[in-house]
Amino acid sequence: MKTIKGPAIFLAQFMGDEAPYNSLDAICQWVASLGYKGVQIPTWESRLIDLGLAVESKTYCDELKGKINSYGLEITELSTHLQGQLVAVNPAYDLMFDSFAPAELKGKPKARTEWAIQQVKNAGLASKHLGLTAHATFSGALLWHTMYPWPQRPTGLVETGFRELASRWLPILNHFDECGVDVCYEVHPGEDLHDGLSYEMFLDKVDQHPRACLLYDPSHFVLQQLDYLQYIDIYHERIKAFHVKDAEFNPTGKCGVYGGFADWKDRAGRFRSLGDGTVDFKSIFTKLSRFGFEGWAVMEWECCIKSPEQGAREGSPFIKNHIIEVTQKAFDDFAGSGTDDELLKSILGLN
Repeated sequence: MKTIKGPAIFLAQFMGDEAPYNSLDAICQWVASLGYKGVQIPTWESRLIDLGLAVESKTYCDELKGKINSYGLEITELSTHLQGQLVAVNPAYDLMFDSFAPAELKGKPKARTEWAIQQVKNAGLASKHLGLTAHATFSGALLWHTMYPWPQRPTGLVETGFRELASRWLPILNHFDECGVDVCYEVHPGEDLHDGLSYEMFLDKVDQHPRACLLYDPSHFVLQQLDYLQYIDIYHERIKAFHVKDAEFNPTGKCGVYGGFADWKDRAGRFRSLGDGTVDFKSIFTKLSRFGFEGWAVMEWECCIKSPEQGAREGSPFIKNHIIEVTQKAFDDFAGSGTDDELLKSILGLN
């Protein structure tokens, strides 16, 4: 068993143009004042990290880590959620995803994919320079638009889609293996890796690659009505990162799992600030601790009702209160009688 590290916070949803959200120093000071011990850094946010420089300069990485450490914080993982999304984009989504890449790549999907693949690879080397062992990302999606299809999917479409997805990710996974870093896919609606079955389809196509790991976020499973506790039992050996995010599912006669055309506040499945949803975090922390999860508990704020400031304030003590300091001894050790071979044989009637 292991004691989970934390609390930590994903900075992506908090960056903005006003202090304390507009610079690395200011936001580190802010999250440290709230009791956080770690930060997950989005690599597309140049105010937090210069990814190109992090690849070229170990010295820069040491200085970046030192600055963050000076606030009593550690870097938990780097994130390439946006770039990972662009590794595989169905043409139906080209216009919507162009904003995730540099302006000069707009309308150039092939060049955008090449850029995204290199960005994710760069994050692998930057993670190595920073002494990190896990990396957070998305898989991208070629098949998502056929998830609940009409007319039915042509025979072989899923096989072809996952074969292509694997062909794009396998060189990235091999690169991360050379860097000694796990690629942790956030299994998420909108991605081709959105549940256990789709993750296993991908694993089959990348030959069960040891670096094809998971970022566990129970909120996405609540919205799909998937058993998020059993998921840990099945995939705990692959879970190397953890987003602590709450959610609720309140179906009505008008709205259920597929009610995504409504505003977030009107959907049956809604993300909530920590403690406001229905996720059983006591059981989650227990299972992850029992299975020896060594990573960080990272709060990701997404809520359609509560402000991010309040969510951040409440998130730190919420996580702290759920982290289990795992025991180093059995509760009934006081009654132990030691080990004596003759005694054992006597108890069993073997003398």
